[in-house]
Amino acid sequence: MRKYKLGEFEEVVLLTVGILHEQAYGVSIKKEIESRTDRSVSIGALQTALKRLEQKGYLQSYKGEETQERAGRPKRYFRMTALGKTALEYTRDLRNELWAAMPSSVLQLKYSI
Repeated sequence: MRKYKLGEFEEVVLLTVGILHEQAYGVSIKKEIESRTDRSVSIGALQTALKRLEQKGYLQSYKGEETQERAGRPKRYFRMTALGKTALEYTRDLRNELWAAMPSSVLQLKYSI
């Protein structure tokens, strides 16, 4: 199987684009990630990740309609490609294989303060 390289943040961004489906644009992706992960996301880091994912062929962008509230500028929407879905499946399967290979003694470890 081909290796698909996804960083942790790229994986989160790609999953979030899939969740938002037809409503995936910069601000909506940022808000969704922040609400689901309880972590702050800079718009610059997000834009960089979206650009990288598009260059890899995992995302495709398109322009929405122009709106007055955006001074006539259209929103830039993102959609997952079939290659992006395959990359996510590969990443999920690899993580599941690694979890399955972990000895039960490690899985039974407990954190105590």
